[in-house]
Order: sequence, then C-alpha cells, then structure tokens
Amino acid sequence: MNFFERQAAARRASTRLVVLFALAVLAIVLAVDALAWALSGGSGGALVVATVLTLATIGLGSLYRLASLGGGGEVIAAQLGGTPVAAGAVEPDLRRLRNVVEEVAIASGVPVPGVYVLEHEAGINAFAAGHGPADAVVAVTRGALDRLNRDELQGVVAHEFAHILNGDMRLNLRLVGVLYGISMLGLIGRHVLDFGRIGLGGRDRRGAGMAVGVMVAAAVMIVIGWIGLLFARLIRAGVSRQRERLADASAVQFTRQPAGLAGALKKIGGLPDGSVLVSSGDAEEVSHMLFGEGLGFEGRMADWLATHPPLVERIRALEPGFSDRQLATLSARWMDHPPHGLQEDLHLGLTGDGALPSARSEQAVEPGRVSGRVGSPDRDDHRRADAVVGELGEELRALARDRDRAIALVLGLMLDPRADVAQRQLFGIGARLGEAVARDVRELHDRHLEHLHPMLRLPLVELAFPVLRRRPRPQLDLLLDAVEAVSRADGEVSLFEYCLGRLLRVQLHESLRPARYATFGRRKPGALAGEIATLLAVVADAGHADEASARHAFLAGMRHILPNQHVAYRAPQHPVPALEEVWPTLDLLHPLAKRVLVEAVTVAASHDGRVSVAEAELLRTVCAILHCPLPPLLGAEPRTRH
Repeated sequence: MNFFERQAAARRASTRLVVLFALAVLAIVLAVDALAWALSGGSGGALVVATVLTLATIGLGSLYRLASLGGGGEVIAAQLGGTPVAAGAVEPDLRRLRNVVEEVAIASGVPVPGVYVLEHEAGINAFAAGHGPADAVVAVTRGALDRLNRDELQGVVAHEFAHILNGDMRLNLRLVGVLYGISMLGLIGRHVLDFGRIGLGGRDRRGAGMAVGVMVAAAVMIVIGWIGLLFARLIRAGVSRQRERLADASAVQFTRQPAGLAGALKKIGGLPDGSVLVSSGDAEEVSHMLFGEGLGFEGRMADWLATHPPLVERIRALEPGFSDRQLATLSARWMDHPPHGLQEDLHLGLTGDGALPSARSEQAVEPGRVSGRVGSPDRDDHRRADAVVGELGEELRALARDRDRAIALVLGLMLDPRADVAQRQLFGIGARLGEAVARDVRELHDRHLEHLHPMLRLPLVELAFPVLRRRPRPQLDLLLDAVEAVSRADGEVSLFEYCLGRLLRVQLHESLRPARYATFGRRKPGALAGEIATLLAVVADAGHADEASARHAFLAGMRHILPNQHVAYRAPQHPVPALEEVWPTLDLLHPLAKRVLVEAVTVAASHDGRVSVAEAELLRTVCAILHCPLPPLLGAEPRTRH
C-alpha cells in the first residue's frame, strides 16, 4: 500500500468512524428513551424531550472537544504533560532524540515536527499528534529515552512518522472529539454525583430528598454512560488496530531495520513499566494515538478493547518464530540488569558515508517510482538524509533552530546573487523587519548560503519550521510580506523563489489554523483539466530549453493523467499568477488522483530523460505544496576516502 492508497484508506476510515458514531449515538438514545418511557408511564412527549436532550448533549460535547483541539498537536502534548525539547538541548538523550526526528523528517520530505518528552512516564511509549504535517508533534516518554538505543528509538520515531504521512493524525483527533461526545452522559452523571455527595449532609429533609433524587438520576446517567464508554472503547480499538499494523510495516519499510522496532517492542514486553502511562490523566482519551498500549488491558478484555494488536503478534510480524517463552527469558534477564539506551548505543553521531551529488548532476527517474516514494521513504532515503544533515553541518543546523535568526536564515536563501537586486531585497526586508534583520540576512547569505547546494535549501527550511511557527502571528505576517517583496525585487519571480515562498506560506498558514486545512480531497482529474494543464505547462517550460521540447513534455504529461482529453499547450506568459490560482483546487484532488498527478508532473519534468538536482528539488517543492511529501530524489555519491 503506497502513500496515496493509505490516504484513501484513512478517508474511508473517517467515513466508517461516522457510521460507528451514529450507531453508538442510536444505542445511547434508545437506552435513555427506554428509561424515559418507563418513568413517564409511556408518554410520547417524554420520549421526544429525552431524545432531543440526549442528541444535544452528545453533539455539543463532541463539538466542544473538537474545538478545544483546534490548536493541533501541541494541545495534546501539553494535556499529557509533555515538555518541549529545546533546540539547544545539551542532554545527550534529548540531542539524540532531536537528531533522529530531524533525520526522519528530512528523509520523508516533511517539515520537522515539534518534539516533546513526557518526563514523568517511565513506560516506553510515544505518539504523533496534529491535524497534518504543518502542526504535528512527536512525543516520547522518558522511559523510551532511557531504555531504547538509537536503532530502537529510530524505529519508534519512524512508526510515528508513518502516522503523520498516512493521515492517521487527523483521524485520531476526530476520534478524540466524537468519543468524548459519546461519553458525555457518563461524565455529567459522575460530576453531578460528586457534587450531590458534597451537598447532601447539610440539607433539610425536603432538600435531602431532592438531592437523593438527583443522585439517583446521576447514577442512572453513569450506567447509561457506560454504554457510551463501551462503544467508545470498541470504536477506538476497531479503528486503531489496523492503523498500528500499517504503521509498523511502514516503519520497517523506511528503516530497513526490523530489529530496531522489534527491540523496542521487546523492551515494552520485557520491562516492568511496559508501555502504560501512569502520570497522564488523559491516557484513556488518547490511547489510540500511542505507540504501545497505554491502559494495560489484560486477558479477554484486551481482545475486545485493546487499541493495539497483541505485543507478541507485532514482534512476530517483524521476527517470525518469536515466542512468549523468548519474551519471558528477556524479561528475566532485564530484571537484574535493565537496559540503558545510551550504553547500548553504537550509533551516536552521523555515519557520514555519503556525499551529495554535484549541483550539475543529472539522473534518470521513473514516474511510477517517484509516486511510489511519496510518503514512503526507505533505507536509501535515510542514507540521503544522513548525507544532507552531514553537509548542512552543525553550525547551519543550529542557526535553523535559533528562534532569533531563523527568519533571517530563510530570507537569506532567497537573496539574489546580483548586487543591485540584493540591495533592493535588503531594503525591503529592512523596511518590514528592521535593519538588524536585514544585516543578519546579508551576513548569513555571505557566510553560509551563497554557495549552498540546491538539495540543502528545502531541508534547511524544514529544520527552521518548528521555531518559525512559534513566532507571534504579526511577525509571521511580516515575514510572509518580506518573502513576497524579496521575490519581486527584480520585477520577476523565478519559479524557485515562488515555490519556496508559496510552500512557506502554506505551511505557516496551516500551522496557525490547522483544523481548517485538515481534509481529504474528493475531486477527479477530469473536472480539473484546466488547472492540471496550467501546472504541467509551467513545469515543462521550466525544465526544457526550447518551446518545442516543452510542448512535447507537456503533452506527455497530459496523456499520462488525461489520455482521452486534448488540451493545447500554451507557454505560460505569467507562470506565478497562473500557479497561484490552481493550487487550492488541485489540492482537493482525491488521494489516488494525486498519485497520477505526481506521475504526470514527473513525466513532464523528465521528458528529456534526465532530471537535474535543481529540477528534482523543484519537483519536491511542488509535491510538498500539494501535500505529497517526496523524499530526496537523487542519490548521494560515495565520499572519497583518504
């Protein structure tokens, strides 16, 4: 199953969630109506009132919880007691975690998510939360940091990135919201019962009688609430288990090291703390988001209510033949000598076994293979990410994480090599962000960015994204205004300038209002022939030297996605305004239609048989704007060893 198929499956799962939610609501309404019928002596009016009140309670509860999650992944991490990992963290465990997350993000082609640690949880667990990549966070427990070596930690992080790429996060947040509504009656009953107990002792006889009546009603609500809780747990388990199996498989596909993920699962099963969360009060609500079982169901109850497949089953999928006896042996060994991740770790630091291709390198690419790699990074992509991280260097990575300099760093990527144009760009930056920022842009460009490899520009923006999205809204608006001014300083906007600026705007806007952009598209390619033609014409024109070659490339791309429609090639006179109009519509394509669009764009870009580094990074940027994260396309070259 590739990225687009997994996205389509997540869309179907969302539909199934709505159906299951409706069935659960129906069961609760019937239970309340039965009680109302019995108490009212068969009054039809009582049934209507009971039905309306029940539906209103469930609906308002779900809407309230969904609204409270509008802030995205950081809201969930904060509710569970997560602590952000600072960009300049010096503790080895935290530095190792941040490095692993950054490498996986670069290899996946997505912005680096926020990184959190649940400091008070000794169990081994993790989760990814958010509406999409723009507001995602990845959190791990202190137990995971202490007990897992680097390969195991990488396997866990890759598993969580699979949830980010597969569209599971938005489904998980919807689960939290709708299941909260189902549980509302029980929650209200519990609060009323607690309040009644407090006030019962000080009342007179008449008041005490009323209080007892209220408490009886509250107790009945709790009983009915158990119906909602049971349905909530069953829905959560039914939706979650298959997604967890898929995330395990995706993590192994990425790392090509099943031993790492299997090792983490073995430590969950073999250590006393397991994966249960004990300090986080909302573990029940978010149990379906976690890497391991967070509630500790046992026996037959686990068969029905567990949000994850059985632990040994997950391990056996990675290591066929693994048994309960082997897990018991590991548990006995670790009882006396618990594992320590850093002591086990043989992979501290980067391998440095590859180098980026020359900026003028070219490589043949296959459209089907490109679309197959969208959202599905593999071991080679991780190797390329290692090369990218190594080439960026620690100083440049530190600048990308620096809250005070990240804005200048991003603007420095767009500074023109022509002195007169650069001067106008710096004037525009200074007018919007201040002369100090303009001077910093100049310094960073001259010192670090002037000769930066094209394959490093997009990863550098991805590394800077976590600190950029934490800036106040007015500063982000000024940054985006400055990006626009820098792009237009010479009277024309290059395709790279436009795509980089557009990608930045998309990601920052989505991080500010993540719930608004969390949606799966439904449109078909045939209905968007004009928009598709515009995109392919721009890509073909940018990658080919003459109009005849560009026309052939355009027609090849159109035949791939719309073989039965003829659209004439028109060389784009103003590509930037044309693209600005088509992005929102193209982003509404059905996930499986996006796969064909990515292939068509690749056909147009590579019609001459080769793709340069610059073209490959342009293709990655186009895919990112369409929410189709593409790993680095061109392979790393072996380093010359002396």
